[in-house]
Amino acid sequence: MASAVSLEACVDLVHRLADISGAIALKYFRTPSLSIDAKSDASPVTIADRDAETAMREFIRQAFPDHGIIGEEHGREQTGAEYLWILDPIDGTQSFINGVPLFGTLIGLWKRDSTGEARPWLGCINHPALAERWVGGEGLPTTLNGKPARTRTCADLSHAALYLTAADYFSAEEQTLFSGLERAVARRRFGGTDCYHYAMVASGWTDIACESGLKLHDYAAIVPVLEAAGGVVSDWNGQALTLESEKTVGGRTIASGDKRIHAAAVAALRGHN
Repeated sequence: MASAVSLEACVDLVHRLADISGAIALKYFRTPSLSIDAKSDASPVTIADRDAETAMREFIRQAFPDHGIIGEEHGREQTGAEYLWILDPIDGTQSFINGVPLFGTLIGLWKRDSTGEARPWLGCINHPALAERWVGGEGLPTTLNGKPARTRTCADLSHAALYLTAADYFSAEEQTLFSGLERAVARRRFGGTDCYHYAMVASGWTDIACESGLKLHDYAAIVPVLEAAGGVVSDWNGQALTLESEKTVGGRTIASGDKRIHAAAVAALRGHN
């Protein structure tokens, strides 16, 4: 097990990681000479993704050498550790390479409980091009740039607003399931873009964010930020997300600002509306 660490020390490191990764991302953002490579799954990656994660990893190793790290670009190390840092240096590389400022950096810290199960503990959603940073977790109410951020109340799904990147990312089966939720809400908008619509839920600007195909590095930071803001995050079956949810449920993720509409939204996704 790792040496005991304070929440304060981890929050301090989160801000340092957000600062350094944000500075690296902005150095390359909207530069015409930026080169773009394709990963094995054909998704794009840039030097900004790689350099930002490399820098964050080095800071973590220096601060907490016995902590584990899981990153989108540079793999896994010490994954059996009590504390696991889970990094997505640029969530929304498509947005990044096209000059859209809604890309973000996701920094999650999960902690193993007495059973050895890793659970969300602290998270950061940082949008450097917008100078907006959400931080929250267990014992730490969510803030946006240091000011309290809270989800809004919405007792009835028929009054809710729903955001997602695009239904084009859903499989045929997922589109069928999603159609039930789509019909049940008051408004649905595409183009929330990557992690930004989850931050919108955390600040009470919208009610629901729904996606599929998320990887661990996509949702690890979102869960503690949303929960500490008063919201709830689960898979489409209403179950808590785990380290393996990207494999077991295909990364189907839904976040709601109000627990009452979350239950209704999950029911709608399951065809029970």
